[in-house]
Amino acid sequence: MDSRPGSTTSVLRTVIGLYLREAGGWMASTTLVELMQAMEVPATLTRTALTRLRKKGVVVAAAREGMAGYELDSRAGRMLERGDRRIHNPRSMDADDPWCLISFSLPESERERRHQLRRQLHWIGCGMVSPGLWVAPDYLRKEIEEILESLDLGGRAVLFTTSRPHVTGELRDVVAGWWDLDAVAALYRDFIKFHEHIPAGEVGANPHTFATYVNLIDRWRMIPYLDPGLPTDCLPSDWPGGEGVAIFQQISESHALASKAFVNSVVGSR
Repeated sequence: MDSRPGSTTSVLRTVIGLYLREAGGWMASTTLVELMQAMEVPATLTRTALTRLRKKGVVVAAAREGMAGYELDSRAGRMLERGDRRIHNPRSMDADDPWCLISFSLPESERERRHQLRRQLHWIGCGMVSPGLWVAPDYLRKEIEEILESLDLGGRAVLFTTSRPHVTGELRDVVAGWWDLDAVAALYRDFIKFHEHIPAGEVGANPHTFATYVNLIDRWRMIPYLDPGLPTDCLPSDWPGGEGVAIFQQISESHALASKAFVNSVVGSR
């Protein structure tokens, strides 16, 4: 989440997330440079971005058979596995699905951990009812528990499973105060505008297909984290999520395998 979609670092992170594991967990530096050149990114910018990702703990420099290259940091591997579930399988609630409440209280002396907790809850799609009470679809419970464990706050928070909230007035109006749905809708609309003119149908295993697919994932991957997948009757009537998901799935179906074949051809040439 700390890289702007479309930036060199973000695009490289997307390439690594999509293909480094499938390449045996390691890629030569020259391979990564060549793949990024297919994205019209110069080699100098790719090398700078690799340094940034190494400092962030995403990749680790590792030579194999005398060739310089990179492998995933073990923590990044777990993060990417969680990301796979979110990015490629966007979920949404039905009206009767359970919700999860997260209640916690941390003193001012622990404000840094409190800030980190709130920040991470926000970035996985939780909404804030009040500073110490957050809400999410119950299918996010495992990710919430992982955040609490990583911050050593498992004993400082209580999770409740609850049915549909009962509020005064329309739930749609109340929910709009828990999540910044306008910001999420803007992400969807930007995504739709960028991709709606890409034709459907069979494509070849070439640099253009690869670039199209990587850009698709790079511009999409933040959306299913920030969008909790609320029931339809909790969303604005002009919610663009359905159209965004449909475009994502259509291009994924036509481009994913051909893009992978192109990457395999580049990896194999090394």
